[in-house]
Amino acid sequence: MNENLEMLEYLYKASNMGHSSTEDLLAELKEKDNKIKKTVEEINKQYEHYEKESSKLLKKNKVEPKNAGIMADIMSKMSIKKEVMKDNSDASIADMLIQGLMMGNLEIDKRISNFEKEIDKKIINLAKQFRKFGEDYIKKLKEYL
Repeated sequence: MNENLEMLEYLYKASNMGHSSTEDLLAELKEKDNKIKKTVEEINKQYEHYEKESSKLLKKNKVEPKNAGIMADIMSKMSIKKEVMKDNSDASIADMLIQGLMMGNLEIDKRISNFEKEIDKKIINLAKQFRKFGEDYIKKLKEYL
């Protein structure tokens, strides 16, 4: 597989998983009075944006986007439900989101540094924007800790 498609597939899976997870989190917070909900909605919209962009580029390259998988989705749903039941404070939710964003940024950083010279500029820019989105929201979420 070429590096362009590998990066796009990673971006799609990461943003798809982030979008799905934040949707699940918002569902868990629906009846609760958390101040962090608006920030979670913003993060969800950003994940959705990157999911659509990477999907569009994959399809342009005649590759059908593949989700992370049903088991990963089920595990994520269960983990979110358990964490929110245990502690639904804004600090706890911010911590959970920060961990997810940091994991995504570590992985995207590795991929950017490994493939930056080989990858199409449009794709590398999308990857860098995705990383910046993660960095920006990590800073914003720290306000809830």
